[in-house]
Amino acid sequence: MDNHKQIPAFIYTYACRMDEREICHMEMRSLFGTETKTNILKTDIKVDPSRSPFIKERIDVIFEGDDLSEILEQVQSIELHESTFKVNFVKINDLDKSEKIEYKDRRKIERELGLRINGEFDFYQPDYEYGIVTKAGRWYFGNYRKSESVWFHHQKKPREYSTALSTRVARAVANIAVPNPDGVQAIDPCCGIGTVLVEALSMGINIVGRDINPHIIDGINENIAYFGLEGDVACGPISEVSEDYDVAIIDMPYNLFTHTSPENQLSILKHARRIASKVVVISIETIDQLIEDTGFEITDRCIAKKGLFSRQILVCE
Repeated sequence: MDNHKQIPAFIYTYACRMDEREICHMEMRSLFGTETKTNILKTDIKVDPSRSPFIKERIDVIFEGDDLSEILEQVQSIELHESTFKVNFVKINDLDKSEKIEYKDRRKIERELGLRINGEFDFYQPDYEYGIVTKAGRWYFGNYRKSESVWFHHQKKPREYSTALSTRVARAVANIAVPNPDGVQAIDPCCGIGTVLVEALSMGINIVGRDINPHIIDGINENIAYFGLEGDVACGPISEVSEDYDVAIIDMPYNLFTHTSPENQLSILKHARRIASKVVVISIETIDQLIEDTGFEITDRCIAKKGLFSRQILVCE
């Protein structure tokens, strides 16, 4: 059934708060090389929707048409025999408010599609789950996958810092740093209590952690183990790192244990450039000049807000 389209197409829907829009779009650019202002994106790039804290669902397109009647005709070729299925009308789309499809009409469309599919309908535990959505004046139907809020389960850690990144921001940062984990080696050399490490490891990213503060190494390892993950965490400054990495994530230290001067920040950035060709920097202050002084170029950026607290996230290459 998945062989109907020569070029694979995937449709993702998004949801984020106003104060998350910048980092949501930055993550989108990193994962897909483009962004959308309408909370629905069509691309030929396949990503697990549960990777992003902002993706709601993914449709792997099987059929498309100029109107719903074309889809209704095409789905009649689906032969599931005794297998069960369910159809979801995707609520997020780019229709004008005047063209909004109300709840009862969405349920009607689901039923009409269901009647044309050769199989057994099961609302609760179907063998196959399909989605129907409209975008840019066309209709799309395909295999449906809902995002699981993996990051949500990581919010309560055994050890925490009040200044640590939120799990949503940490997960987005890991995606911005490593959009495709295949063959990529990453390091978080100022990993704090391990918020980014937990998110990255949970997505299968090959990443090691490091922190200069010996008092929190046990806490980092406890956090990682608490979620059933395995990670390599060392104690020591970034200056002692001798291996090369594809990417480094630098959350500039700013807590009770480590007061960082501009000189220390410059030293961290210089060592980051020494060990990695790409660096994602998180800072509570503007450090553009320091980054330029190391020879990096800032290729993307955004502001991530947490209440009144703002962080700059910079991609440097």
